[in-house]
Amino acid sequence: MNAGPRIGWYGDDFTGATDTLAVLTQAGLRAMLFLGVPSTGRQAAAEHALGGALAAVGIAGAARSMDPAAMERELEPVGAYFASLRVPVLHYKVCSTFDSAPGVGNIAVAARVLRKHVANDFLPIVGGQPSLGRYCVFSNLFAAAGRGGTVERIDRHPTMRNHPSTPMAEADLRQHLALQGLEPVAAVHYPSYAVGVKAAAGAVLLDVASDDDLPEIGRLLWDEAQRERLLAIGASSVAQALIAHWRLPVQAQPALPPAQGPVLVLAGSLSPVTARQVQAATSFQRFQVSPAQLLDEASSSAAASSLARALREGRNVLAVTAPPEGSAKDSAGGAEIAQASARFLRQVLRQHPLRRIGIAGGDTSSLAVQGLGAWGLSYAGALGPGVALSRVHHDEPALDGLVVMLKGGQMGSEDVFEQLAR
Repeated sequence: MNAGPRIGWYGDDFTGATDTLAVLTQAGLRAMLFLGVPSTGRQAAAEHALGGALAAVGIAGAARSMDPAAMERELEPVGAYFASLRVPVLHYKVCSTFDSAPGVGNIAVAARVLRKHVANDFLPIVGGQPSLGRYCVFSNLFAAAGRGGTVERIDRHPTMRNHPSTPMAEADLRQHLALQGLEPVAAVHYPSYAVGVKAAAGAVLLDVASDDDLPEIGRLLWDEAQRERLLAIGASSVAQALIAHWRLPVQAQPALPPAQGPVLVLAGSLSPVTARQVQAATSFQRFQVSPAQLLDEASSSAAASSLARALREGRNVLAVTAPPEGSAKDSAGGAEIAQASARFLRQVLRQHPLRRIGIAGGDTSSLAVQGLGAWGLSYAGALGPGVALSRVHHDEPALDGLVVMLKGGQMGSEDVFEQLAR
């Protein structure tokens, strides 16, 4: 077995990257999620902070919101870094709904760049993550509409078919990936796991119909990784499959202590799930901060001062930056608004430092945490499947140890913001 980390992963957004961090840490693996390719000094700092050598190393990125040229620039040093660590499995972590498009978050581009840094010609693509209500059956992806909601084929999903930047119009992931330039994509359908499966050269989509499929997928990946280092694409089910094969038990999780002081939540998600969570957040003072306000320096500064004032008075604050339902679509792009949200968050924290915050929305989470200037995240707890709490590692004492919840639009129970505050 490799003497270094067992697995390295790159998350194409921060919410997904922290979900994999949670999965690995809950299985007892010492893991750190870096916010960029780390230096030798940062790796040493991470090992010191966590008390020993890392078994899993992650890099949180924002490739899901990038065009192909930006993705290539982002991922080339990532591939070289993981090659230097000689991780047996390099995991390109995508959203469990595989939302991506030829011009935004192109998964085929990621595969092309990262495959140059591994030797194995087998490219497993793990579809589905049952723990989050995602299922890949006969190569077609299905997803629950919110926690415990009705399971819909992804091209009929009420949110994903209308995603603002990467709407999902094709349920067969082979076809979805082919449209991005990854072809041919072979398939292994879930009934085959009962008799065992073998690797083949090229891209192979692996069904995940239930958690019972994970051990065989994990065996296949690990056997191949021992032969030659490989790239695997998929949600956190890649890590779950390996853990199932390694037979690592899920560790008992400590209870989240009460928040020390007020809590700030920044809700930038357009999801109906997040909208319901906002409505249920009754212990928060709510501020509507429009995209136009965020993009205007004076308006953004004034809004940040208002939020900081409420926080100093001891009130929990919920800043809703997504446009209200039914309002006119803002002319600014999603990435531009997410970057403005990141600047806004930093303005608030400069005026009133906090010990616990929450951010809802994939692009918003990625850019907001990058805007904090942290160098790493470690696992601090969870508020349910897909809703991880991370501890910020930062050179500034005021931000070091900050606990942050990063939540995708589809994740979390209706009272998740209230849970964070309690």
